[in-house]
Amino acid sequence: MLKPISRQTPLDAPEAFRAALRGWFEQNGRDYPWRRTTDPYAVLVSEVMLQQTQIATVLGRGFYTRFLERFPDVASLAAAEDEPLLKAWEGLGYYRRARMLRESARAVMQQHGGSFPRDHAGLLDLPGIGRYTAGALFSFAFDLPAPLVDGNVARVLARLFDRADPVDTGAMQKWLWNTAEQLLDREHPRIFNSALMELGQTHCRPGVPDCLSCPVSAFCQTREPSALPVKAKKQVIKEIDEHVLFVVDQGRLLMCQQGKGRREGMWRLPVRGKDEVAGLPLLHRRKYGITRYRVTLHLHDCAQGPPVATHRAGECWVPLPELARIVIPPADRAAITAVLDAAEEIA
Repeated sequence: MLKPISRQTPLDAPEAFRAALRGWFEQNGRDYPWRRTTDPYAVLVSEVMLQQTQIATVLGRGFYTRFLERFPDVASLAAAEDEPLLKAWEGLGYYRRARMLRESARAVMQQHGGSFPRDHAGLLDLPGIGRYTAGALFSFAFDLPAPLVDGNVARVLARLFDRADPVDTGAMQKWLWNTAEQLLDREHPRIFNSALMELGQTHCRPGVPDCLSCPVSAFCQTREPSALPVKAKKQVIKEIDEHVLFVVDQGRLLMCQQGKGRREGMWRLPVRGKDEVAGLPLLHRRKYGITRYRVTLHLHDCAQGPPVATHRAGECWVPLPELARIVIPPADRAAITAVLDAAEEIA
């Protein structure tokens, strides 16, 4: 059965819409640690972590709390060296976010005396801070009016106004931001933006939403919410294979520290071409995803270990007890742990 259409849009009765959304959130809003603070540094850390990581991961595995324990303020993060920074971020992926977060902290220290600017232009001037993150700091840290549009908000607005235009086009993005600006509750921006985003996480979730208990269903224009939003660009996932060596010798594992690039400074198992590992026994296989790739990681056994002369740039022996200290991508770490655990069981 098709969902009924409301007789009014949120813009027809904006005050009633805001009141309904605010009343629901004040009674049902979730208790996240970043909602208990107005410290712009803590808010920024949460926003950067949540850019490409689900809330359940950030909270359930303690990333947010541990990171703030290690770097409790903007000064400590600005002074951080690569190794402790990446170690604190380990498991979250997209490590460029951690370095960009540090660059923002350094700009705050060097250009603003350790205090975050409270103007939109000043926030946008910080490294890695775009329109969304600046708006998040404005509203969540300073409780100042600024529109926010993320994936959740885009879905909510597309359904409320029954807009089937692809959300990933320039024209639709302009409409989304303009509409968010018009709907914004300027008296309660922190509550309004939090509520609109949470509505998209809960009732107006992807797929089939919970329209029956939606607090703003009286303002929703769509008959088929599960068909919205529409996306023009469908990302193609490319399947690729990675072949790495697993070489243990005298309680040490051959590892390679990464140079410039996405994993700069991190340690991985040595990568080889498929032809180079032909004939070597396969110890372990593991799949993982990264951006638009689905990777199958193959670990090949080199029981005796290659002579030192065959080592390549960045490769060296790492004592097994040191593996817990260095920064290793999650897929490599999981694979190493699986192989070492299996070896212990056999022994």
